[in-house]
Amino acid sequence: MQIIVNHSSMVPIYEQIVEQIKAQIMEGKLQAEAVLPSVRGLAKELRISALTVKKAYDYLEEEGFTVTVHGKGTYVAASNAQRLREEQQKQAEAELEQAIQKARRCGLTEEEIRQMVELILEG
Repeated sequence: MQIIVNHSSMVPIYEQIVEQIKAQIMEGKLQAEAVLPSVRGLAKELRISALTVKKAYDYLEEEGFTVTVHGKGTYVAASNAQRLREEQQKQAEAELEQAIQKARRCGLTEEEIRQMVELILEG
């Protein structure tokens, strides 16, 4: 598992970790029941506080992406296809919303945007 932390980013480090692990799970790079690095191990590797990694792991567990077994470690949760699909849909919606906002800033009307989307869908 590879995690890259950008210390100069405005995004908190724990959120960077969460997003990268979620992306690796959704892309299939991290399979169900794969063990994640220990909190201390990942903190040492990334040169950050163990509390930051713990916060990221706790968040992933709350979202249902991981399961922690005390004394054994944190594992990727057995894949829940519906949860992964919802996460992917949420990301797609956010990207579409950004594209629509950009089109509006360029002065396109709603009808022009609809036509453009229809053309893209037709392929």
